[in-house]
Amino acid sequence: MRELAPWLALIFHRPGRLVTGGLLILATLLAGMGLLALSGWFITATALTGILLAAGVQASINLYVPGGGIRFFAVARTVARYAERVYNHDTVLRLLTDIRVALFQRLSTADRDRRTRLRGPQWLSRLTNDVDALDTLYLRLIAPTALAALVTAVLLIAAWLMYRGELAVGLALVLVPAFLVATLLVYLRTRHLVYQQTAARERVRTDVIEHIEGFGELTAAGRIGKHAALCLRQAGQITRNEARTDTRTGWNLGLSQVMVNLSVVLALWMGLELFQAGTVTGPMVVLLPIALLGLQEIYSMLPDAFARLGGTLASAAALNRDCAPEPSQGAREQQPHGNDCALELERVTIRFGDHASVLSHYDMAVAKGEWVGIVGHSGAGKSSLADVIAGLEKPAVGRVYALPLAYLTQKTVLFDDTLKANLLIGRPDATDADLWRVLELVAMAGRFVHEPAQLNTWLGSMGSQLSGGEARRIALARVLLNKAPLLILDEPFTGVDAETRNTIATGMMQWLAGKTVVSLGHAPEALPASDRTIRLA
Repeated sequence: MRELAPWLALIFHRPGRLVTGGLLILATLLAGMGLLALSGWFITATALTGILLAAGVQASINLYVPGGGIRFFAVARTVARYAERVYNHDTVLRLLTDIRVALFQRLSTADRDRRTRLRGPQWLSRLTNDVDALDTLYLRLIAPTALAALVTAVLLIAAWLMYRGELAVGLALVLVPAFLVATLLVYLRTRHLVYQQTAARERVRTDVIEHIEGFGELTAAGRIGKHAALCLRQAGQITRNEARTDTRTGWNLGLSQVMVNLSVVLALWMGLELFQAGTVTGPMVVLLPIALLGLQEIYSMLPDAFARLGGTLASAAALNRDCAPEPSQGAREQQPHGNDCALELERVTIRFGDHASVLSHYDMAVAKGEWVGIVGHSGAGKSSLADVIAGLEKPAVGRVYALPLAYLTQKTVLFDDTLKANLLIGRPDATDADLWRVLELVAMAGRFVHEPAQLNTWLGSMGSQLSGGEARRIALARVLLNKAPLLILDEPFTGVDAETRNTIATGMMQWLAGKTVVSLGHAPEALPASDRTIRLA
């Protein structure tokens, strides 16, 4: 269970919501059990009163108090169920947000080797299926299990106080094994199957995606039929294992329900003995057995939850393994040593895995307000150096000191959202006037001023509504909006013609006055004017 430890700690960061949600579930259960028990008591009491009156025996019954109680429990159960569903689903969405934020924080600090170790379909499994396995952990597993144990304990205590100690002990001997059958035994019988199913689903998902993406290549190689047959065999094996898991879960569910019904029979049998002894009244005999029938509602939720626990553990283990940052010998500090220094690298070595070093023992200092250009051929280490400066990668050796910065990566990333939403990532408090000014700076204002939606124009997935050069300029505008005193610009003018590039570079000089700029490219002419240029061999 140690795989779940970091995620459980994350879930329990919201104890107030968890307790409130649990109390709402408890209120729903108790209202349902109260409705059953009081209705049974009322029906029995009414029947006995009618029999006595028919026999000529004087008898009476208060119809109003139990009738009002039945109405109260019926309304309370409906209201509590509605409130519980709304509140707990909101809680689950909040927990999902916490899990995703924590996951992406892990990924942001993971090194390149860790991020490139998995293929696209495998990352899809991590970010969808594995996260989904954790987000309902509270609502599906933790809360029902805790409440089942609590309600069972309450009924046993009620049996001890209202009836007899022997009855409570007898019920405990039946209900405790029923609880274990519905929880621990299900987990033990299914954990290996479900654990393996998680990896098997990931394999078949990867193969199916690669089958679709590589359809042309598979067809050309004459392997389309064999690869499709492989996917079908894998899917068939998953289906058979799911059937085995469902069968085992069903048997445990049935056994636990039989044991709950056995506790009902036991309570009724011993209650009749107490009635014959004059210890309890006739209606009291049926009160506890009917209340015990209410346990079936929550006990029926447990086997399926514990049958999935093995898969949840597998998902947690995969996330812990693939999304945790690895320790590095190098480090990045926030503030440079000198007051006039914006960026400082001390004997930085950049190396990925067992490959040769990209840079070795590299030193560099950039003064505040200085513009530095770094040029070099492809593979010289420009983008790797930019990633290290920005903190996306950690150096194998050495230290990096930098002021807060904004980073234009070599690859343009735009979100499937509006132009305004994409730009506000750079500065959330920017006004529309600020956005138009920066669009004018990057020569993109004319592109959108005639659009019907203007700033609310939808850019499409990865900026698909724009050309490559236009998307690059929008990404550059987003970075220019940022208030950070240090900017790292990797290939800022990719896809931009020479005339537009010169116009933008001239405007940047005024826009970024007083800021420190480190730009990287293949040649000085592809960069804004710099105070000095460093060439990487």
